[in-house]
Amino acid sequence: MFERLGHLVVRRTKTMLALYFILLAVFAGTGWQVFGELKTSGYDNPKSESSRAAAALAKQFGVRTPLVVASVDTTHGVDTDTPAALALVQRIAAEPGVDAKTSVSYWTSGKPKSLRSTTTINGESRAGMVLIHTNLKGQEASKLAQRLQDKYDGQQDGGLKVYVGGWGPIGNELNSKIASDLAKAESVAIPLSMVALLFAFGSVVAAGLPFMVAAGAVAAAMFFMWLISMATDISVFSINLLTGFGLGLGIDYALLMVNRFREELKRGADSESAVIATIRTAGRTVFVSGLIVAVTLAGLVVFPQYFMKSFAYAGTLVVTFAVITALLALPALLKVLGHRVNKGKLLRGDLAPSDEGRWHDLAVFVMRRPVSVFLVTLIGLGVLAAPALSANFSQIDARALPASNPVAQASAFTTENFNAQESSPIDIFLTGGGNEKSANDLGAWGCAIATKPHVLRVTTPDYILNSQPPSQPGKPVKCALLGQNANLSSFISGKDARVTVITDVPERSAEAAALVKSIRALVPPVKGEVLVGGASAVFVDSQAAITDNLPFLLLWLGIAILVILFLFTGSVVLPIKAVLLNLLSLGATLGVLTFIFQGGHLTWLVGSFTPTKTIDTNSIVLIAVVAFGLSMDYEVFLLARIKEEHDRGADTTTSVALGLQRSARIVTTAAVLLAVVFASFISSGITNIKLLGFGVAFAILLDATVVRALLVPALMKLMGSANWWAPKPLAMLHERIGMKD
Repeated sequence: MFERLGHLVVRRTKTMLALYFILLAVFAGTGWQVFGELKTSGYDNPKSESSRAAAALAKQFGVRTPLVVASVDTTHGVDTDTPAALALVQRIAAEPGVDAKTSVSYWTSGKPKSLRSTTTINGESRAGMVLIHTNLKGQEASKLAQRLQDKYDGQQDGGLKVYVGGWGPIGNELNSKIASDLAKAESVAIPLSMVALLFAFGSVVAAGLPFMVAAGAVAAAMFFMWLISMATDISVFSINLLTGFGLGLGIDYALLMVNRFREELKRGADSESAVIATIRTAGRTVFVSGLIVAVTLAGLVVFPQYFMKSFAYAGTLVVTFAVITALLALPALLKVLGHRVNKGKLLRGDLAPSDEGRWHDLAVFVMRRPVSVFLVTLIGLGVLAAPALSANFSQIDARALPASNPVAQASAFTTENFNAQESSPIDIFLTGGGNEKSANDLGAWGCAIATKPHVLRVTTPDYILNSQPPSQPGKPVKCALLGQNANLSSFISGKDARVTVITDVPERSAEAAALVKSIRALVPPVKGEVLVGGASAVFVDSQAAITDNLPFLLLWLGIAILVILFLFTGSVVLPIKAVLLNLLSLGATLGVLTFIFQGGHLTWLVGSFTPTKTIDTNSIVLIAVVAFGLSMDYEVFLLARIKEEHDRGADTTTSVALGLQRSARIVTTAAVLLAVVFASFISSGITNIKLLGFGVAFAILLDATVVRALLVPALMKLMGSANWWAPKPLAMLHERIGMKD
């Protein structure tokens, strides 16, 4: 198949190049529009109980998440400064796009306790809260949030200081920071990569070829991401992966193809024959490598959150087009260049790879003492992985922004001065709970909730309840009636009812999660549906969406990788070994990330960030999948050359030594260059992007050096001829459908 493709490229060289440049112009000219469609959320499970609860509460009771949360810090106290605060609230309510009917504030909504600060000044609460709603959607809502932030954040008339936060401003700041950080990262990564490429490829002409692959991959992927954004939501974070992968894989695949092309020219082949041979061998490796990476990233679609799905779309698209460009446009250009691929030579000697060198010597050294090398390396990886045992997983919030960012400061002020649990309760929707007959049942059910740990108050349509400490040690906690609920309209709508639960623990904590689960486990007080919602329930459902679907992802990856590598190698041992080694590498990476980002260590290396004593679940899964795919990428590069020597009749020691010598330079060079691309993300002010950049860069370097140079040769030596074993039926199957030269 690949030889036929090589002949096609040789016959249609001009057509391939013309098609490439035409499509590049079309894709680049339209794909940039995706930036106007990107979203900053996407961590919630849209099919979860909490999402259904939010929809029902919004429809029946008007409960909505505010676009903007403004915390107003007064000079003399919230009651003394009421005139100035009222004037401010009225100006905000009059802003075009603000829904004045549903927006609420401490000064215009009966001065509720939930909207005044717990901190005081002159004996009064020092700050009040304004919750701003809108009926606008998408970009119009984002523009409103930006206008409110620009106009009202900071000092206002009457000695008031306003802190403008909420998910609208947070989303805008994340979008803005990611765009600027991406530009900054590219301004660092591209020049560094260009310098490194000159040494990696050895000539000026060859060093420019990766950008041909990268440009085609990124432009095409952006175009199709824009088309996808018309049908579904796309996360802004996925663009970082798209650009990083496009440049990184452009380097990987161009390096592999150019090296092989040079080998063929060195053997005396003309440019046409060299192109055909390059596609037949290196092209086959690129195809298998790209297939594995694309299949790996595609596995992220099993998660319901569009944050994860966006990375599946972006990763699969950019890998696919990187492979297409590397197999069609790049070889066409190589045919045109011929020996001129070495023009502008910078390094002494022959640029074609040699069969002798330090990588050959290292492989021989390792295979002389495989047990010792394996055990020492295994212990080292275990030490790196140890911190992962204490990993505390959570989700992104405003603290992902730099501490100096106004929105981050607004969030910090609100957290420090207000009881977040008062304004963010566990909110429960009960179908049929509005019947008069349900009042007593709801009261008893509310009492069951009120006596649970960490519950401060439960409000049903009829009662306000809390817990009463036991009169004697060992006695059960009792339910106490605080009073009648006078705000009936907010808790009864037709035949449906609402119950709120105020807690004394953060909404994204293990205690809050346990409480949500225990409420859901109670026997329902009504025959209709009971939906537990609110921020704590959203957190529980989002985490569950990861843990519940993770087995499907692992099963998909395991089966797909084992099948592809079997078809590539004809062995069942090598695919299993590759997967296990990658898991070791990922364990070490997770341990290092936990130590740095959860523990708040090594800020001199990764830059400053706000430690939260947690690590983002979505980002860790993403890093693991990306690192796993790239590790398999390098595994294929190495196995391809080892198998080539083995198929020629070489023994294990010879085939591994030659295979490592011929591929290690490509693998390590490609890994270093790709690590530079992702490491540039460390300069980002957003913790998750910093985490992604460092995590992928570390995993790549660890795998391309320690794993490929030490563990692979050691294990292949220990297993000897068993490396290539397969049951007879599978061996016969491989003969029929395997990926062979």
